[in-house]
Amino acid sequence: VKVTDTGQLQLIDDEGKEHKITKKKEGSIRPMHPSSVKGVDDMIRLGDLNEAGLLRNLLVRHKEGIIYTYTGSILVAVNPYQLLPIYTTEHVHMYTDRRLGELPPHVFAIADSCFFNMRRNQKNQCCVISGESGAGKTESTKLMLQFLAAVSGQHSWIEQQILEANPILEAFGNAKTIRNDNSSRFGKYIDVNFTKGGAIEGARIEQYLLEKSRVCRQAPEERNYHIFYYMLMGMPAEQKKILSLGTAAEFNYLTMGNCTSCEGRDDVKEYAHFRSALKILMFTENDSWEISKLLAAILHLGNVAFESTIVNNLEACDILTSSHFNMASQLLEVDTEALERNLTQRCFMTTRESVTKCLTSAQAVDGRDAFVKAIYGRLFIWIVDKINLAIYKVPDDSSEVRQAIGLLDIFGFENFSKNSFEQLCINFANEQLQQFFVKHVFKLEQEEYARENIVWKHIDYKDNQRTLDVLANKPLNMLALIDEESNFPKGTDTTMLQKMDQVHGKGDIYISPKNNYETQFGIRHFAGVVYYDSKGFLEKNRDALSPDLIQLVETSTNKLLKQLFQNELKRHSSIIRTDNKKRVPTLSGQFRQSLDSLMKTLTVCQPYFIRCIKPNDFKKPMLFDRELCMRQLRYSGMMETIRIRKAGYPVQYTFNEFLDRYRVLLKTSESKEKCCESICEAVLAGEGDWKTGKTKIFLKDLHDTMLELERIQELNNKTLLIQKVLRGYKYRYEFLRKKAGALVIQKYWRGHKGRKLYKVVQHGFARLQAQVRSRQLHYQYKKKREAALLLQAQARGYLARKDWKRRRDAVILLQAHTRGMLARKQHGGFRQRQKHLEEVLRQKKEMEAKAHSEAITDQEMVDSIFGFLPTIIGGQEGQAPVGFEVGEPKEIDIDELPMEEDFPKEDYDDLDEYPFSKFASMYFQGAATHTHIRQRLHQPLLYHEDEGDVLASLTVWWIILRFMGDLPEPKKQAQAQAQAQAQSRGTPMQERLLPQDLISRKDRRLSHMVGLDQVMAKPPTLQTVKEDSDVMTEEEPTLDRPLTSLEKLHFIVGYAIVRRDLRDEIYCQICKQLQDNNNRSSYFRGWILLSLCLGIFPPSERFIRYLQSFIRFAPGGYASYCAERLRRTVMNGMRGEPPAWLELQATKTKKPMIVSVMLMDGRSINLPVDSASTSKEICQLVSNKVKLKDTFGFSLYVALYEKVWALGSGREHVMDAISQCEQEVKRRGGQEQHAPWRLFFRKEIFTPWHDCKEDKISTELIYKQIIHGLKFGEYQSEKEDDLVQLAAKHLYIQHGSDSSPENVKKAVQECITSSLLEAKSEAKWVQMVSTAHAEVSLQNAESVKTQMVDYTKEKWPMFFSRFFEVVKLSGPPLPKSKFIVAINWTGITFLDEREKRLLELSFPEVTGVNTISLLTLKGDFTLSGPMAEDMAELVTMFLSGLTERSQYAVALKEVSRQDDPTFLSFKKGELIIIIKDDEFSQQRGWIKGQTESRRHTGAVPTEAILVLPTLSKPSNEVMSLLNLSPNQRQSIIQANQKETGTVERLAPATLKEFSLEYFRYLEMNAAPERLWVNSREPIRQPLLKKLVGNSELSHKACLAFTDILYKPYMGDYPTKQMQSPLELTDQIFGPATQHEPLRDEIYCQIMKQMTSNNNRFSIEQGWQLLWLCCGLFPPSQPLLKHTQRFLESRRREPLASDCLQRLQSSLRMEPRKLPPHKVEVDAIQQNSTQIYHKIHFPNDTDEVFEVATSTRIRDLILNVTNKLNLASADGLSIFVKTDDKVLSLNDTDYFFDSLRKITEWSKKDKRIRDGGPVNIPYIVFFMRKLWFNVIPGRDTEADLIFHFPQELPKYLRGYHVCTKEEMVNIATLLFRIKTSNDKNQFVMIPKMLKDLVPADQLKVMSENEWKKAIVGSYNKQAGMTAEEAKIAFLKVVFRWPTFGCAFFEVKQTSEPNFPDIVRITIGKQGLTIIHPRTKDVLANHPFNRIANWCSGSTYFHMTIGNLVKGSKFLCETSLGYKMDDLITSYVNMYLRERRAVQNRRQRFNI
Repeated sequence: VKVTDTGQLQLIDDEGKEHKITKKKEGSIRPMHPSSVKGVDDMIRLGDLNEAGLLRNLLVRHKEGIIYTYTGSILVAVNPYQLLPIYTTEHVHMYTDRRLGELPPHVFAIADSCFFNMRRNQKNQCCVISGESGAGKTESTKLMLQFLAAVSGQHSWIEQQILEANPILEAFGNAKTIRNDNSSRFGKYIDVNFTKGGAIEGARIEQYLLEKSRVCRQAPEERNYHIFYYMLMGMPAEQKKILSLGTAAEFNYLTMGNCTSCEGRDDVKEYAHFRSALKILMFTENDSWEISKLLAAILHLGNVAFESTIVNNLEACDILTSSHFNMASQLLEVDTEALERNLTQRCFMTTRESVTKCLTSAQAVDGRDAFVKAIYGRLFIWIVDKINLAIYKVPDDSSEVRQAIGLLDIFGFENFSKNSFEQLCINFANEQLQQFFVKHVFKLEQEEYARENIVWKHIDYKDNQRTLDVLANKPLNMLALIDEESNFPKGTDTTMLQKMDQVHGKGDIYISPKNNYETQFGIRHFAGVVYYDSKGFLEKNRDALSPDLIQLVETSTNKLLKQLFQNELKRHSSIIRTDNKKRVPTLSGQFRQSLDSLMKTLTVCQPYFIRCIKPNDFKKPMLFDRELCMRQLRYSGMMETIRIRKAGYPVQYTFNEFLDRYRVLLKTSESKEKCCESICEAVLAGEGDWKTGKTKIFLKDLHDTMLELERIQELNNKTLLIQKVLRGYKYRYEFLRKKAGALVIQKYWRGHKGRKLYKVVQHGFARLQAQVRSRQLHYQYKKKREAALLLQAQARGYLARKDWKRRRDAVILLQAHTRGMLARKQHGGFRQRQKHLEEVLRQKKEMEAKAHSEAITDQEMVDSIFGFLPTIIGGQEGQAPVGFEVGEPKEIDIDELPMEEDFPKEDYDDLDEYPFSKFASMYFQGAATHTHIRQRLHQPLLYHEDEGDVLASLTVWWIILRFMGDLPEPKKQAQAQAQAQAQSRGTPMQERLLPQDLISRKDRRLSHMVGLDQVMAKPPTLQTVKEDSDVMTEEEPTLDRPLTSLEKLHFIVGYAIVRRDLRDEIYCQICKQLQDNNNRSSYFRGWILLSLCLGIFPPSERFIRYLQSFIRFAPGGYASYCAERLRRTVMNGMRGEPPAWLELQATKTKKPMIVSVMLMDGRSINLPVDSASTSKEICQLVSNKVKLKDTFGFSLYVALYEKVWALGSGREHVMDAISQCEQEVKRRGGQEQHAPWRLFFRKEIFTPWHDCKEDKISTELIYKQIIHGLKFGEYQSEKEDDLVQLAAKHLYIQHGSDSSPENVKKAVQECITSSLLEAKSEAKWVQMVSTAHAEVSLQNAESVKTQMVDYTKEKWPMFFSRFFEVVKLSGPPLPKSKFIVAINWTGITFLDEREKRLLELSFPEVTGVNTISLLTLKGDFTLSGPMAEDMAELVTMFLSGLTERSQYAVALKEVSRQDDPTFLSFKKGELIIIIKDDEFSQQRGWIKGQTESRRHTGAVPTEAILVLPTLSKPSNEVMSLLNLSPNQRQSIIQANQKETGTVERLAPATLKEFSLEYFRYLEMNAAPERLWVNSREPIRQPLLKKLVGNSELSHKACLAFTDILYKPYMGDYPTKQMQSPLELTDQIFGPATQHEPLRDEIYCQIMKQMTSNNNRFSIEQGWQLLWLCCGLFPPSQPLLKHTQRFLESRRREPLASDCLQRLQSSLRMEPRKLPPHKVEVDAIQQNSTQIYHKIHFPNDTDEVFEVATSTRIRDLILNVTNKLNLASADGLSIFVKTDDKVLSLNDTDYFFDSLRKITEWSKKDKRIRDGGPVNIPYIVFFMRKLWFNVIPGRDTEADLIFHFPQELPKYLRGYHVCTKEEMVNIATLLFRIKTSNDKNQFVMIPKMLKDLVPADQLKVMSENEWKKAIVGSYNKQAGMTAEEAKIAFLKVVFRWPTFGCAFFEVKQTSEPNFPDIVRITIGKQGLTIIHPRTKDVLANHPFNRIANWCSGSTYFHMTIGNLVKGSKFLCETSLGYKMDDLITSYVNMYLRERRAVQNRRQRFNI
């Protein structure tokens, strides 16, 4: 407002024009609201809420270049008619994940809201883009698509295909009009489909009502469709020549609008983009050519001219001759004459005949145009279908609900000077969309307010429902009338108009023509009145094509043309065949149908609206036509929209939805309504009104944005809080752990310091003491020295004087004697010399005799100790026992055979650390030392708690001193005195008398150990002899008497045997007496004693190392001898008896003893034994010598006098039995060394499955044993005939058929006992045997032996039994509790001492056994005995062997499978015969069986039967016992389970509790079923009830369970088709990884099959499946605790703890996306829970790394980086190389998921035709991918491993630009690397050039010139290593701009100025296009200029610059995936860096 000089008011408008204000105008002018001055983003906030305010707001923003404005959530877009810089990738990132209203209005904001709400609400979205033609709808649609593709973030090929569909559709469906240079002449709805993760996975395009008439006619200044001009301008000349095409001006169809060009459109470039788009959309070259042919044919048909003629007085026409007509027929591939006939004539079918009618030229033109429009229209539809085929992915599951965003770009409202039928349809569609808008914005919203009782003032709006009713809804509506008239053959446009006038003329919507001659009528649309010309309405609506032309198409050979008309051809043929004149659908009917479908689609979506406004009709930028814009605002209802948006609440939530979304903002806990209100009051305080309805809360757009922002903020805060608490917990835990560690370190350090300080102080005190003491001693010494000196002086004086006197006297005496001697010498000198010589000789002889007496040997020492020990062979002394005399046996000597297998030698290297003195200092009591003494001890050397041990220690010391000769033996007469003195002193008699425990041992007899028939059980060992506390009588022997050395030895060893704690004491005493013992006799006696003790009892673990160390210093051969005895004693255990006489002999020779073992065939074997030899070792030696194979049951027997007992073949010591025999001989008054004992080797017991044919030697020995037993009465029979038959067979074996009297008599004598021979004469026996021999048939002697053995085994089973003495602790009552258990091949028998049978049990009656329990069908016995363990072992062996060989089983339950003959049906308790033909695997739980009664055969589940341990059919008694009751049967099964170890000690957890709540319910009246227990049948419904209603998931669950049952997994269900483990795991876990509800089902199925499963193999496979499952995904929370309990209760299983660990890990991490990889499956199949994978490096090295199931790529990268000691992991990546690809793995993916994904892709590419499995080999590489921050020399390891080997090949291929000097320098460096600086290799340079110089530079110089240059450079360079040369190479290459780049040779067609083949480099600077020959840079594109990129199978595509008008670059290459991945990685890297910089700036407020 301006005031003039005259005082008048003037107004200046927005254009700067001045307006005077008159008084009339002054009243209509009001002040402008401040909000209208600068404009607002959201017109709801306008103060001037009127049309003028709206218009000004748009005007102001338009002038500022702001084209977007909000009206609430509705976007108003004003077409700028220029390219604005607001569509870059930066803007895409700016608007991504932002709420509406946060940023200025933008089409990207609407797109992001669609995307966000689709994912938030899980509801499809749609965006309706409306506006007039030229308002910018198509561009808005493209921008929406670009944003959705960008925000999807995948850069996938499908995204690019969707984007590239637009250029194709625009080429065929868009044209230049007077209002729009790129007007869409069709409507389209693009439905973009998204995955659950938000990635685009496909799209579908629907097209509506293409304006086909434009192909034939265009209005002035308009063009035909773009494709024609593209083709004529951009097609290569040779192709145009083939198609006879020229310029656009040559064709009638392109020149009707007098416009062949369009300003701003480059047809040549657009054609190139069109061709690229065809390639991207999978159109083949043939498809493109066929399309071009049809388009050219259309153009040529347009140039066909018709000439009028007269034929038969009727008007007709002919086609003028032209090349266009011929070319058209050629391109259409039809006959020329047929084409001409069908264009100029029309055939009609009458009732009788076909009539041909000639067409006028005008009719011919119309017919031709109709044909052309039909071809073009159907071609467009075919192209749309072809595009959909490429971009639409049919869902695998038809019931799968997809998330989608729909974009509707449909023709705008049209009102031309002449409007036809097309405009009516277009405006009808706009009416429908307007009604949708009105209904959504106005109607539904206000109705919702009323329902919810929201206080609301009704807003009037313009409703177009009445217009829609007239057009299409009411009966006899306009479109129905048009259709009706079209179906009448005689209907015309005039009759149609008349009917419309008649029906609708009285209304205000329809405007009638002004008169009867007018053809125009009007309709009052929502956008204004439009007048339509009715001429041609019916023809266009009929859209009919002449049947002649359809028949013509049928004759064509053009496949595409026939494909376009295939529907018409089918209809035409059906009409001809059936003569059915079916009504053809009209154009309006088809359009209405598709429009109805569109409206239904939009109705179910959440809509967004974009209102496009056209600012002017001249397509000029910055020009704003107020009237035009006002009209568009008015008819779009924008004013009403603003009012309702301002007053209304567009955002509505139910209380539940609101709480679910915004619960994080809740501060209280009340009712849902109150909670919602409290959230809004807290967040939206002071931000406008919001309302609460009955069931919903109503918000404005601003409120929704605020709530979302507040929610995100609160979630971030809560996330930070959780992170803070968890980090606090983590760091507190680490702190406490470190603190505890520090305390431990401090404790030990302080202790160390304290000890160190103590030692220093101690040392100081010691030095101080030394000083004080030294001073005291020095003082005392001085005093004493002075006194001594004085004393010496006096004494020396005295002595000197005395000595002088003595000497003087001596001299005098000497002189006297000398003089006398000289006198005598002269007379007797010779005689004295003779005597002196004799004396010397006598002394010498005495000394030699003394030395000889001392030099006795250790052998003589033993003889002297024990008396003379003759060399004897054990077992051959004295008279043999009765029945075991063997006359002159054949001996078999065995020379020095080893006692046992060669065991690894022990490591004695550290024995120096165990000296005996060290042990003595640590453990000896008091002041006892480790050295030799001769005194009695007052206390034992070692501490003993037992007083008896203390007294025994002192007694043993006394005996040892006496044994070694250190104390003398007491005299006999001193014995009584010693006793009296001891009693008077109160000394315990036990010290002097023989101990009671040894006395009781001494008085033992062998008689109490005799078993049945003089076959004795094993004698009790010394451990069974208890110490007696009885008071000894005076008759008891005393130790105070002379004892022999053997008695002393027995006393010492006896104490050690009886008293375990005395053994170390005895060894210490002996060692002490050997240490520093200078008495030679005592010393050797001690070593003899020690060697004997070492063979009887071992030392404790505490002392054994010290004893081994002490033994090393033994004299002579005792060191090795004693060490070996100690080793053997430790290995075979302690002896139970003192040494035998044979052992004393062994001590003498230090060699093994030789004992003789008698065989039953008369042979004897001399065997080496030692003190530790066991019966098992002896039996093994004998078996090996006689080559006995069947060794079981053969045992060693001892015979003495009339007694014989078995030593067995186990752990019994042989020398213990011999020692007992010697003691028994001594008790009888004999001498031990002449004890008449014998050792025999014979059969003791048979196995139930014994087969004589297996071992002939075994049969021979048993046969001899039988003969011996018969002779001596061991085997007796009541029937004489039995003995006669056996004797006859013996005769036959020995002499065959020869039955001479001598042979028969000999046989009788060998088989019949003496008593029988006496009872019946020998002759009688001979006669009977002869008779029996005659009856023996001719057969092999071996078979007769077999018969004898089998007969004896059957006849006398008790004589072949093993006996065990036991005591019954519990069980069924028996006559006695102490009895003997006899076990033989028939079963188990309980006997008393009189051989009375207490109980007999067959093996089928025994159900289980352990160490103390015998479980039977007759009761469970708990037995105790010294050999109970051996008894249990024997029974277990028999039971398992019989079960394995058994063919009989009993049914535990009824199985009925009549429907499947594979399975056997049987009843409970029925006997089943097992057929072992390997048809079914028993390991998998199936065997083949046959019912005993019906002889039916089939598969039997092992869990349903009990295999009986028997080789013969079980008796009826056993069967009845087995079938008594279910409870007893259950107890039997449980006992068997305990035997096999399949039942846990604690009841394992099951899913029973979980199943009660979550498993499906059983049907009514159905039998109870335990769904949580193992079953062998497939399920028909899933276990979980939540899956039962979902048919698809139910089917997958049932299939998964069946796969679990199959082999090679649990194998609970037989199948003939074998599948690999990987195939099964794919089928089991694959669906569960894709469908979360299936995960709990899989867990339940696996745990179900592992519950109560008795098949161990099945259980193991189940653990493998559960191990895999726990690593893939966790169970839900309800199932989690049951799963954990299931695993924890089975911790004994090997995989249980690992499953628990994997389960905890999967709870913390994201579930795997794919089933297990083959490496994982193979690893667990091998029971390996650690998985290792090899990784290769560029320098041809590799390493193995551990990879877990949950290892991600980034974790593996860090692991490799740390192991290689690299400085940083940035830029490094894992690659996988297959046969045809090298793919980089995504850092965030799981390693095995990535491998699986890649191999699956490769399998799809290489799928074999027959469907067989495809094995894809692959190699994993670790290489550098991104080359940023790479500086050679900074990280030497990375340079050598990665940078050099990766850069060298690029250099040698010639990719870099470099100078000649640089090439020579590098060649020199490479020469150093290749030859390791070997100058002698200079001559090889010419042959090495290809490895030194780039390939394209080899011919720059000759080979000699290269050599000369390289040698010269080598001499100039300083010396360097190969590693230094590699780094120097990198430093040179680093200076080049292409360092670190990846190079790709590609073929391009996008840029005509570039060569066809270009080289693309991708590096840290961006993407560069290089000429491959010249290496010139053709283009350089930084990453921030690349707006979009993607790759297909053979293409790579990118968009440079703006998203709207950016240049596109398409190239053909098979490495497009690599280019795509590299660009994505570099861009992401730069984005991360930018975000990091922004975060740092925000943190420091920069």
